[in-house]
Amino acid sequence: MKVWRFPFTIAYADTDAGGIAYHGCYIEIAERARMDVLRGIKIPNGDLGFVIRDLNIRYIRPLFLGDEFVVETVVTKFGAASMSVEQKFVKDGAICAILSGTAAYIGANLMPARIPESVAAPFKE
Repeated sequence: MKVWRFPFTIAYADTDAGGIAYHGCYIEIAERARMDVLRGIKIPNGDLGFVIRDLNIRYIRPLFLGDEFVVETVVTKFGAASMSVEQKFVKDGAICAILSGTAAYIGANLMPARIPESVAAPFKE
């Protein structure tokens, strides 16, 4: 399986009053990492593209202000109209959080659609 790595540093805006990364910011950081994976993939005109259908987060250890880490993204399942993704927040070799979710491909009619080959090709390499 191909692993995409997205480096990130926790900023002041990502933390609560105690300097610990706010639980909700993990979703935003994971989205940035997913968008990095999709960079350069052209979604056909009119299609909406990938939309998160479900998301699960397991917090293991906290991240703090100034922590540098990497989000490792792996596509765990690629179907006809959706893909499942696992994202690990890794700092110094330790896993801090794991996000797993499914993204459905949405066509121009706002309904689930088969993923076009041009969009699927980079995931099949």
